[in-house]
Amino acid sequence: MSIPAEMSQEDVLQVRLGLLQREHRDMDAAILALEQSGRADQLTLRRLKKQKLCLKDQIAVISDRLIPDIIA
Repeated sequence: MSIPAEMSQEDVLQVRLGLLQREHRDMDAAILALEQSGRADQLTLRRLKKQKLCLKDQIAVISDRLIPDIIA
């Protein structure tokens, strides 16, 4: 199997999008686990939720770059 020397910008964005989506799911699972444990520190939860929101924003930006709006 040969690996191309260079990836296109779209390929790089696709890989980055996948990583961000996985990190977002992991963050969601961590938040849920903390909330269900009953010992969740509110400050920690707030920080995790803020990071998760930042990831969501980054996912939206990359998705918009990959799938542009077409107004008909």
